[in-house]
Amino acid sequence: MTLEQALLELGRPDSRALAGGTSLVDLMKLGVEAPARLVDIGSLPLAAITLGQSALSIGALASNSEIASNETVERLFPAVSQAILAGASGQIRNMASLAGNLMQRTRCPYFRSTDWPCNKRQPGSGCTAASGSNAHHAVLGVSASCMAVNPSDLAVALLALDAEVHLVGPSGRRSVPISQFYLLPAETPEIETVLRPGELITQVVLPRSELAAASTYLKLRGRASYEFASASIASAILVEGGVVRDVAVALGGLGVVPWRDRTAEAELIGKAIGRQSIERYCDALLAAASPTKDNAYKLDLARGAIQRCLDPDRARDDVTARGSSAE
Repeated sequence: MTLEQALLELGRPDSRALAGGTSLVDLMKLGVEAPARLVDIGSLPLAAITLGQSALSIGALASNSEIASNETVERLFPAVSQAILAGASGQIRNMASLAGNLMQRTRCPYFRSTDWPCNKRQPGSGCTAASGSNAHHAVLGVSASCMAVNPSDLAVALLALDAEVHLVGPSGRRSVPISQFYLLPAETPEIETVLRPGELITQVVLPRSELAAASTYLKLRGRASYEFASASIASAILVEGGVVRDVAVALGGLGVVPWRDRTAEAELIGKAIGRQSIERYCDALLAAASPTKDNAYKLDLARGAIQRCLDPDRARDDVTARGSSAE
C-alpha cells in the first residue's frame, strides 16, 4: 500500500489507521472503540530515523524500541530514549510506533469500561471520575467535562524538546508544534488532538540544541513495573556562572495533556539556581492546578521531582547516595 492509497482509505467514513495495534486493539476488545474499517499502514515507508544539520527526523512508524536504542537519540536527545524505556515492556516497545504512542488514549478506568458514563467515550454522558475515585487523575487543564490524564511518556519528552509533528491528509501536508497538538478537554473531551479526519502523522522533527543534549526524564509511579506515571518530568537546564541560561520542563501524570509553562520557565532565566528559585518556579507552574482531596499529593510529587532534576546540588547528592548504596 502506498501513502496515497492509505489516505484514500482513511478518507472513508469511520476508518482508523492501524500500525502496531498496542492501544487500538485493546480498546476494541473492551468495546470502547468500534471503527467500521481498519487501514493497515504498517508497511508504509515511514520508519526512518534521520539526523540533519539542524534537526532529527523520526518516522511515524519507527518502533519505540528502535527510537530508544538509536545512538543519535541517546546522545543528542536522551530524554526521549529515557521516556520510552520508562514507559512499557520490551515486547510492547517492539510493536508500538512513534505515532501510535502519541495517539494512545487515556487509561482512565471510567473511559475504558462501558459500564460507566464518560464524556470522552460518549459525549454528554457525564464524567464519573469527578465524583468517583480520582487519585490517579489530572490536576492541570481539567474541566467539568473531563479530568483524564494523558498517558504518554514520550509526548512529555517531545514537549520539553520543542518537537514538531508533521501531518499529511486530504488538504496536503502541514506541521504542528507538539505544544499545540493536544487539545484541552473543555466541553469537547472526545476531541483529543488537532488531527483532522483522514490525516496521518508522518514524522516528528526534533531541533538539535545544547539544551536537548542535556535533557533527562524522571518518572515517579506506584511500582517499578511499567506503571503509568503519578508524576513525570522531562527537563533540561543550562547553567553558566551560577545562573540559568536556558531551561525546559514538561510534566506528565498531572495534566489532561502533557504540560509545559514557558512563562513560568522565564522566571528562572538569568537567576541563580537553587531551592528557593525552583520553588518560585513551581509556584508559578502549579498555580493553575485544580486538585481533589485524592490527587493533591501529585503536586508535592511534582515539586520534589523538579527540585531533583533542576537543582545541581540535589542531583550531586542523589548520585553520591546511589554510589554509597551500591557499595
